Amino acid sequence: MSKVQRNEALAGFAFVLPWVISLFIFTAYPVLASFYYSFTQYSIIQEPKWIGFENYTTMFTVDPAFPVSVYNSAYYAFLSVPLGLASSLGLALLLNMRVRFIGAYRTLFYLASLTPPVAGTLIFLVMFQPRGGLINAILGFFGIQGPAWFTDANWAKPGLILLSLWGMGASSLIFLAGLKDIPAELLEAASIDGATGWQRFWKITLPLLTPVILYNLVTGVIASFQVFTSALVIGGTTGRPQESLLMYFVHLYRNAFRYFNMGYASAMAVVLFIVVLVITLLIFRSTNRWVFYESEHKE
Repeated sequence: MSKVQRNEALAGFAFVLPWVISLFIFTAYPVLASFYYSFTQYSIIQEPKWIGFENYTTMFTVDPAFPVSVYNSAYYAFLSVPLGLASSLGLALLLNMRVRFIGAYRTLFYLASLTPPVAGTLIFLVMFQPRGGLINAILGFFGIQGPAWFTDANWAKPGLILLSLWGMGASSLIFLAGLKDIPAELLEAASIDGATGWQRFWKITLPLLTPVILYNLVTGVIASFQVFTSALVIGGTTGRPQESLLMYFVHLYRNAFRYFNMGYASAMAVVLFIVVLVITLLIFRSTNRWVFYESEHKE
């Protein structure tokens, strides 16, 4: 290696070093520390005491709120992710149309996703008021009796899922970028061959969007299992009404910062990490069946 190459390599390492240091300090160390603390009885004011697998045993056999939080989070994830994907893709298709002021429309829809989570949740609480709320007023206009939403245990989770659509502007923007990347020649050729709009979407647009769908699916699954702010603002640490909004992350937060049971909270974090990792790996394992890459097709 010449002196110039060595100096370039050293300069590269110097630029990368701050990122590597921050990775170890703010990511790697907390992950390893959480794994260690999950085997201890640890609070903020006491030294950790090694107790082996007791936290995990308590989690699966003793804690009555644990299965409730798992069910609530799974319910939320498996309904909000498909709904979010379909809604954001539909919005992206609308924003991909060639109409006047389309740039302004795109900006407005994306700005909604930049609203702070607490502020957005409070706005939705006003809109979903059983009496005088905008949503029930619209339903009443069509002769539909609106539910009690966040004061009814049967409707609290569906309401929270609808609230999650508030932030679909970011995923819609990613879908829009994918739509812009689709060669116009393919769609024009299909139109000349007599393909309908639905056939062009199903046979050309959707297959070419599958890499983008994969990205939004994985990030959506990870985010859905970590839903926290909106559930906490609406249901508090008890997950009211009737623990219907006691999400996994809320239960973790309650153990960590209300009961100061950091060891147990760390064990919950480890379990969540494993579950999300397994689901993510299963999604990636299935990509050969449904994800289409244009570069592979060209080869």
